[in-house]
Amino acid sequence: MKANERWIIVDGRGGGRLILFWFTFLIILSSISLAQFKLPEYETVTLDNGLTVYLMEKKDVPLISFSAVFDGGVIKDGSTSGVASFTAEALRFGTTNYSKSQIDSLFNFYGSNISTYANADFSGLYTQFIKDNTEKLFPVIKEIILNPSFPESEIEKRKQRWIAELDQAKESPRSVIGSYFNKHIFGDSPYGNPVNGTKTGIGSISVEKVQEFYQTNYRPESTAIALVGDFNSTDMKKLIAEYFGGWKNQRQKLISDLKADNTPFESASAYLINKENATETTFLIGSYGTTMNNEDQTQLDVINTILGGRFTSWLNDELRVNAGLTYGARSRFAQYKLTGTFYISTFTQTKNTEAAIDLALKTYNRLFEKGIDEETLLSAKNYVKGQFPPDYETAASLSGFLAQKFIYGLDDSIINDFENEVNGLTVERANELIKNYFPKENLQFVLIGKADEIKDIVAKYGKVIEKSIEEDSY
Repeated sequence: MKANERWIIVDGRGGGRLILFWFTFLIILSSISLAQFKLPEYETVTLDNGLTVYLMEKKDVPLISFSAVFDGGVIKDGSTSGVASFTAEALRFGTTNYSKSQIDSLFNFYGSNISTYANADFSGLYTQFIKDNTEKLFPVIKEIILNPSFPESEIEKRKQRWIAELDQAKESPRSVIGSYFNKHIFGDSPYGNPVNGTKTGIGSISVEKVQEFYQTNYRPESTAIALVGDFNSTDMKKLIAEYFGGWKNQRQKLISDLKADNTPFESASAYLINKENATETTFLIGSYGTTMNNEDQTQLDVINTILGGRFTSWLNDELRVNAGLTYGARSRFAQYKLTGTFYISTFTQTKNTEAAIDLALKTYNRLFEKGIDEETLLSAKNYVKGQFPPDYETAASLSGFLAQKFIYGLDDSIINDFENEVNGLTVERANELIKNYFPKENLQFVLIGKADEIKDIVAKYGKVIEKSIEEDSY
């Protein structure tokens, strides 16, 4: 007999009421566990100038999240490495009617902030503010997006700091190894462009280059704005039309011919980045992965959770807990619009380089040699389902999803059918997906460490290509 059953029987005087309460509780608990998280209702509006707007009312807190995304990602850097990221940040350097200090002061005064960024496929802007301050901050947001002035003095100051930051980043291999990995995997493809650029690229940036990038890539018809929060959609549509309906871009739109070169690797290779003062080896092992809109991605994430997607994963258990070779080992699918990568990542003391790589490979090969059993799969499915709803509970995360939905052509089913996809993953299906998506042959190794001490070790994994971390390239 279970403890709670014993408790119900012992309390004889209120037994009927307690039993009724207990069964009611079980029904509620059952309904919570069976209820699937659904994307809240939202409205999509397209203005006459082509601007796409997503409106989702969420009135639990008096806040509004504002996300904007632009078709100006790092894959469009061209010959000026870093210009996409620099342009995104330069939006906040000043506008026709507001200086940089005025922008910063206004958002601080109203208890808010505004950020801009760029990644491989797009650039973006995000802010969150109290709903009562909407009409106070909207004019500033509109100016930042539509009328940036790109003052030369601010650009020159930021260039010098940016170049210093690039040098500083290379002191932390984990900060930059992703850029080396993408360059090794994608080569001269635009997806090999480092997000933060190179010193040469940043050093060559001028007001004219920033303006050129902005005018070419920041256009209403290739932009989306997502608002989630405490507002009335009818009123918000009027406000959006008032501030953004007049946005025009007279420049002829360029036809994009960007492609991803996913030519299979003919052999394994090791890209060794020498860092003379390194006492550790940081490494990534992997190859091509999947695109952002891959229909199997939810189930792939469950499998990856087992391999290296959580603290109790195979990789972390073997390399950290059992062998003590590292403080953490992970695996991940990094997805883009046209391509993607899969990689295992960790770091270890220089003397343990070979042991850590061999153990990582041995653990990875368990996927192919033994596959996944029912108990392990059930644990991962429960973990993933438990982690999922909190990822989309806030206005910020929901506005981010709607904005990325625009960029990647994502379907609402990614969220609405998430639990069904997870529940529908069987052992047989999981092992089939492993064979189809997890790279096995001709793996690519990217390592940052002291080359003199690990070069001979690394050579056993593939042809070694050596570069110094001091070089101004990836």
